[in-house]
Amino acid sequence: MDFALVLLIAFIVFLVALVKTELGLYLVIFSMLLSPEIATGSAALAEHRRVVIRTEDLVLLVVAFSWLAKTAVNKELGLTLKTPLNRPIMGYITVTAIATLVGYATGTVQGLGGFFYVLKYVEYFVVYYMVANNLSDRSQAWRLVAAAFLTAAIVSVIGAAQIPSGERVSAPFEGVEGEPNTLGGYLVITMALAGGIALETQRLRVRLICLGLVALMLLPFAYTLSRASFLAIPFMLIAFGFLSSRRRTLVSAFVLLLVAAPLLGLALPKQVVNRILYTFEPEAGSPTIKLGKVAFDPSTSARLISMKEALEQWTRRPIFGYGVTGAGFMDAQYARTLVETGVIGLAAFLWLVWSALKSGLGSFRTLRDPEERGLALGFLTGTVGLLVHAIGANTFIIVRIMEPFWFFAGVVIVLPTLPAVGAARPGPPRASPLST
Repeated sequence: MDFALVLLIAFIVFLVALVKTELGLYLVIFSMLLSPEIATGSAALAEHRRVVIRTEDLVLLVVAFSWLAKTAVNKELGLTLKTPLNRPIMGYITVTAIATLVGYATGTVQGLGGFFYVLKYVEYFVVYYMVANNLSDRSQAWRLVAAAFLTAAIVSVIGAAQIPSGERVSAPFEGVEGEPNTLGGYLVITMALAGGIALETQRLRVRLICLGLVALMLLPFAYTLSRASFLAIPFMLIAFGFLSSRRRTLVSAFVLLLVAAPLLGLALPKQVVNRILYTFEPEAGSPTIKLGKVAFDPSTSARLISMKEALEQWTRRPIFGYGVTGAGFMDAQYARTLVETGVIGLAAFLWLVWSALKSGLGSFRTLRDPEERGLALGFLTGTVGLLVHAIGANTFIIVRIMEPFWFFAGVVIVLPTLPAVGAARPGPPRASPLST
């Protein structure tokens, strides 16, 4: 794309977001999963990965800059809203930055890879603060949520269209090889959110819309063949059972599904069953990990081996670790966080996640509108699902999972403080636009 044209588009986006920040947020929401890559050459920064810039990065940068410009002109807007996550976020960013700087100083982190990775982490929290700071009432919050669900529907249709190819389904614009685990993680959180609303709402039309969205997402989700994503589902359902006021409805629906599926000839796709069973099929000549009499496939064994090696590395640098990208690639969030940022970094990460869960639970208990409670419920159960997903993936540092996650975190945590449309102070919750 011509550089002058890029500048012109960026300037237009800046003006639009400056005049109406909500329009800028819509652009950010749709670009999270629907933005193509911008070619940057074949040079690799770290972990044998090349520099990848998406249009979403530029959109987010421009919208964030317009927001900063607006706050500079109007001092009453404030730069950051006081939320329960401010200190955990700052602590996590600070520890990650210090660990990476130590890595640069000691030679474990080289090149610009560590710098760009940390910058990406900061980008997630920019999404959170932009949402939290710019929500003015509950009607606006639901408009943004509806846009996020529309994005999920579009992504699901594109994913379903990939199924006939026989390849694992991936998100749009993921390059030649694709990232099925990324799409699986994204669908875990979005299915939980739609499912939470469907479970809590008292409006039949809203329930049908949300269940239809969950059904639409389930199809590409199954064909991601992402075992980390599959593992997240039962834990997510357990969380629903513990938290929802309609646990009897949930259990009854689940039992009915188990009974009806064989009678209707419904079953898991053969590819999904084979993928799950493959976990316990070791291959001759490949490194194999065994737990008792159970042996694992090469992929699972490689993850377990990388976790073991990470623990061994961590014992040599237990405090701040090796810095981001300083210990090599491993597809396991907790082991990676421990070896890259040490015990302090892991503690900061767990503090952040715990604070998000605690704040989400606070919103769930405070909110009275059924759809709003459902949204908070979905955020809680989706977070539980992502914590399980992170056992076999770098879930909490993947852009296309974390940007939607922190968007919804901003909505859920701020929602109880928002007034109904046109009100001067918090009042009775407004029904979601899904019910109209």
